[in-house]
Formats: sequence, C-alpha cells, structure tokens
Amino acid sequence: MTDTPAAPPATAKKRALRIEIAPKTLYLIVALVVCLALLTQLVPVILVLVVALMLVGTLNPAVEALEKRKLKRTPAIFAVFLAVMVGVAALLVFTVPAIVEQVASLVKQEPQLRAKLVAFLSSYPLTASLASTVRGVQYAAVFKSFGSQALVMSRDLLEIVAYGAGAFFLALYIMIDRDRLRGALFAAVPRGHHIKLSRILLRLEVIVGGYVRGQIVTCALMGVFLFVLLTATGVPNALAIAAFGGIADVLPFVGIFMTMIPAVFAALAVSSVAATIVLMLLLCYEEFESRVLVPLVYGRALRLPSSIVLFALIAGGSLYGIAGALLALPVAAALLMLVEELKMDLPGEVPQAADRVTERRDNVGEAEYLRRTDGMGAEEAAAVAAAMTSQRADQEKQAQGQSEASIVPKP
Repeated sequence: MTDTPAAPPATAKKRALRIEIAPKTLYLIVALVVCLALLTQLVPVILVLVVALMLVGTLNPAVEALEKRKLKRTPAIFAVFLAVMVGVAALLVFTVPAIVEQVASLVKQEPQLRAKLVAFLSSYPLTASLASTVRGVQYAAVFKSFGSQALVMSRDLLEIVAYGAGAFFLALYIMIDRDRLRGALFAAVPRGHHIKLSRILLRLEVIVGGYVRGQIVTCALMGVFLFVLLTATGVPNALAIAAFGGIADVLPFVGIFMTMIPAVFAALAVSSVAATIVLMLLLCYEEFESRVLVPLVYGRALRLPSSIVLFALIAGGSLYGIAGALLALPVAAALLMLVEELKMDLPGEVPQAADRVTERRDNVGEAEYLRRTDGMGAEEAAAVAAAMTSQRADQEKQAQGQSEASIVPKP
C-alpha cells in the first residue's frame, strides 16, 4: 500500500491594500498649494511689509522719546517722519549732483587711469599677463549691452523707488494704527500667552531697530573715513568713491572688497604709494570696524555667529538679490530669537538655571497680567502687556548693569 501525497494547504487569499485619502485632507493639500503659489506671487508685497516693519522698529524709539517729552503720539509720529523725509531730501540734493559730476569726470579720465593700471601691472612678472588683457579691453560691446539693459535697469530702479515709498508710508500708517493693530494681534492669541507675545514683539523691535540704526551709523562712518582718506592722499573724485563705499559697507564680508577695489584703483592713478596707503588703511579700518565699532554700535541687538551671517547672506542674495542680502541678517536674528522664545523642553533635557528663572518670572507676570486685565478688551490688555514687558526689560537692564559694575575691579 502506497502512501498518497498530502494535498497542499490552501493558499490564503491575498488582500488588496487600498489607500483612501479623506476629502478634508485633499482640501487641505489644495489649499496649501494655492497658498504657496500666492506667496511666490506676493513676494514683493511681503518684502514691502518687512521693510515697513523694519522702519517701524527703527523710528519707534524716537517717537517714544518725543512722547516722554509730553508730545502726543500722532504729532510725534508726523514730526519723526517729516524729519526723515527732510534729511533724505537734503542728503540727495547735496550729494547726488556732485556724485554725478564726479562719475562723469571718472569716465573722461578712464584712458589715463587704464594706462597707469597697465603700466603698474606690467612692472611685475606675476601680473604682466593681466596688463595685455586690460590694454585690449574693448568698450563697444560693453556699451552696447549696457544700452540694451538701460531700459530694464531704469524700470527696476523705478520699482525700487516705488516699493520704498510704499514701505515708508505703510510704516507711517502702522505706527498711527498701532493700538488697533496690536489689539487685533493680541485678540487672536490666548490671554495666557500675552506676556510672552509682548516680549517677542519688544525683542523684534530691538533687533530690527538696532540693526537699521547700526547700519546707518557704520555706513556713514565708512563714507566719512573713505572721503577723508582719499582727500588726504590727493585722490580725485573722492566724494563719488566714498558714497559708493558707504553704500557697499551695508554688506558684511563682501562690502569691504567692493569698497577697496575702486578706491585703490583711483589712488593708483595718483601714485603707487597712495594706493598702498589707501589699501593698508582700509584694511586697518575694516579690522577696527569688525572688532570694535560693530559690537559697540549693535550691542546685543544682532549677535550672530559668522557662519550664520555668511549663510544668511548667500541664501538671501540667491533668492532675492541685493534686497534679500540686506534683509537676511535681521530676519536670521529674528528667527533665532523666535526659536529661543518658543522652544519646548525635549524629553531628557535638563533646563538651565536661566531658563528656570525666566519661566518663573513669566508665570508671575502672566498671573499679574490676568489679574490686571480681567474684563478688559484686547486693545487695552495689549497696552497693559506692553507696559509690563517694558518695565520688566528696564529692570533686567538695570540689574545687568549693576552686576557688570560690581565685576569691574576698583582702581
């Protein structure tokens, strides 16, 4: 008797895997895509809003100083903005005609400047090959391409002027409607977080305002230093080069090279000794500016690691050109501040002593704020939160000053 083989077990029926997306999820995805598309189209509008907020943070301390002198807020705002307009107009009237004249003079002197540059390059073996290249430069193609792009450049310049004027007047309206706008923002946030929100707004104002005011001071000092240096060394057209150097100083790391090249070439037309003096003194001033002047002017408003500064400049310049590079640093500082303010304790993370002190003060401040604003509207509550935050910031600043004074050894 032979054993019959056993029948193979019945195979289990394969189940089909079905993935279904809920209609609500589809709607959210479509809405997200539409919002991203709108944001890409509204980039100029967003940049205008960012510039307006930067102007608000820059000019608000001056308005508050006038308010402390018993001047009402609206007249103080108009006084500050009128002073800014008069200052900008006076600067343009006194500098633009002279700069245009000196640029025209530089263009007329181009053959002599190029001849001296060729002679200087030919005197050294390492740069002798560059001398023939500079000697053979033909300007016909350059002027032809420049002529074809002149219309585009003029259109871009008009757009920049229009956007700048729009940002200026938008900042004016934001400052006039500060209470209502701030009340609307606070109404959208739970009242238990109003103290933290007020502190974030105050720190944003300090960062942005300090950055813009610091840029104005450092650029003005660079322009004055360069003008005095070029005038002392007998370099012609010093005002035009100094104005360009002051504007280029806005960009860290890159601005000094943009300033140095035309200044040294213009000094080379005078003599090689003048070019050497200009080069060395500019390098010394850049070292002084980065190590002494910038920390003194900016203070704690914009303390970023050099790696973040360089990355922000590259990212901003790649995305939106010069405007992106100019806005990259305050935006990066603001994002780091938001990360610091809104961070959450991770599992296993040991909170620092300073964080515990801040959290304890926040809890006490929020309890006091809730007691004082019981029954108030959002606009009045926002004013109370701003006053409490400013008072706390002043107390912390005084305490820090006293602690630093106690550390300094007495003579």
